[in-house]
Amino acid sequence: MSVRVLVVDDEALIRAGFRVLVDSDPDLAVVGEAADGAQAIRMVHALRPDVVLIDIRMPTMDGLEATRRIAHDDSASTTRVLVVTTFDRDEYVFEALRAGASGFVLKDTPPEHLIEAIKVVAAGEALLTPTLTRRLITEFVRSAVPPRPPAPAALAGLTQREREVLVQVAAGRSNAELAHVLHISRATAKTHVSNLLSKLDARDRVQLVVLAYESGLVNPGAGPVPPPG
Repeated sequence: MSVRVLVVDDEALIRAGFRVLVDSDPDLAVVGEAADGAQAIRMVHALRPDVVLIDIRMPTMDGLEATRRIAHDDSASTTRVLVVTTFDRDEYVFEALRAGASGFVLKDTPPEHLIEAIKVVAAGEALLTPTLTRRLITEFVRSAVPPRPPAPAALAGLTQREREVLVQVAAGRSNAELAHVLHISRATAKTHVSNLLSKLDARDRVQLVVLAYESGLVNPGAGPVPPPG
């Protein structure tokens, strides 16, 4: 079954280009287009896409607000949002992730990388690249940390190993890197991440990164997270 994609951009030419690109892959299919965030929300309810490919700056309702509403809509719980924009600014990255986006790519991303990003997000393994995650941590979070709410009660229910895994996820490490630094198998690393998603009621790994910082589990000014032990 093809991954169903909704393309959202206020420029018709951009939407047409994305449609051609997405439809060129046999595993993907564009099921609709929207010109602003408000229209996107209506089409998410009507079409139930797997992935929403959305711009940030649009009239009527921007991509960040639309992302926030889609991500917190229980009736759209299976829909993932991939933000695509020309704006390579860290505050946009962080705001998009806090809004509930499952990924963030630039419009000058090579076509094959965008196709792969859609598939990764659709598979529920929503990840920024480790490079972008670490950049977010070191360049933005350190200098502009949002107010931290109290740690969720679920955080207290994590095992010591799960806390170690969450800290490493917050450092932008992949499952393979988790396995290496924690001296466990990739399958075990994946299981720990799945358990974290369930216990913390997080949509994906991106939300785990945000939660780790906002809960205070990881100190933004502490620098790179070293391997444990």
